[in-house]
Amino acid sequence: MQIVHNFPLMAALIAMIAAQLIKVPFNLIWSKSWNVALAIGTGGMPSSHSAAAASLTAAIGISEGLDSSTFAIATVLSAITMYDAAGIRRHAGLHASFLNRISKSTPSLLKDDGPKIIELKELLGHRPIEVLAGAIFGIGISILLHYTLYA
Repeated sequence: MQIVHNFPLMAALIAMIAAQLIKVPFNLIWSKSWNVALAIGTGGMPSSHSAAAASLTAAIGISEGLDSSTFAIATVLSAITMYDAAGIRRHAGLHASFLNRISKSTPSLLKDDGPKIIELKELLGHRPIEVLAGAIFGIGISILLHYTLYA
């Protein structure tokens, strides 16, 4: 059970799980709808990918120092993760939304003898504010854990 003493790993996992779970009440507040599926899905507020990456980076910075090579690696990988969440994955979701609208508005695509059209998942990425919120949330989790459990 030495793994539970690995502060960076535990911080990242807790941040990721907490960010996923908090999406449900956030959605209830903003959209007035209860959607438990958000707890295991992609997209939404806050970004759990950003929370995990930023939490890992912050925990490494706290435990190994901001001048360590490990912190540098974590920082670069976090930046890539967050850029991907707000950029590439978000645009893939926008493309999916566009393709879904085309398939619904063109009944000839849905002929019985043609290929079956499936609706594409649209909520793939994040708006920049969701990525930023996830990063702040993740850093906060690392700081909180460090001063409460690992200090």
